[in-house]
Amino acid sequence: MRVSAAYALGRNPSPDAVEPLILQLNRDWNGYVRKGVVWALGNCRDHRALSPLIDALRTDISAVRLWTASSLGQMAKVGYYVVIAAIPPLIQALRGDSVSAVRSNSAWAIGQLARELPNNIVYAGAIDALIESLEEDADMGVREDAKSSLLRVGDPRGLQIIEDLEMEGLL
Repeated sequence: MRVSAAYALGRNPSPDAVEPLILQLNRDWNGYVRKGVVWALGNCRDHRALSPLIDALRTDISAVRLWTASSLGQMAKVGYYVVIAAIPPLIQALRGDSVSAVRSNSAWAIGQLARELPNNIVYAGAIDALIESLEEDADMGVREDAKSSLLRVGDPRGLQIIEDLEMEGLL
C-alpha cells in the first residue's frame, strides 16, 4: 500500500506531497517503499527534496541509491543551487559506489545536471568525473552511460576523449 501511494504521488506530483514524502523516506523501514519515495521526490522537482535525496544517495541500500541518483538528475530544472549541490555527491557515487548500476545512474544524472551549468568549476568537475569513468570504470555499462552523458552535454574536451578512445579501438 505504501509503495503504491509513493508511486501515485510521483505520477501526480504536488508541492503538498513533498514534506510527507520526506517524512516517509526518513521513517520507513522498507526499502521498496523508500525506493518509491525517492522516485516520487525526484518527480516532484522541489528544492526541499535535495538534502533528503543526497542523504539517501550516501547512506541507503543499493536499490534506493540507484533510484536516488536518477531522482537527482530529474531535478536539473529546479534551479542552479540544486544543480550545484547535487553534482558533488553524484560524483562521489560515480567514483566510489560498489554497485555498477548506481554508478551508471549517477553518470546519467551528472549528464542531465551538467547541461544546466555554465562552464565553471562544478561543470569541469562533472566532466572530469565522466571522463574518468569512461576511461577507467571496470563496468562496460558505466562506461557507456558516461559516454552518453558526455555526448549529451557536448563538452568539447569530452567529445575529443571519446573520439580518441574510438580511434584507439578502446570504445
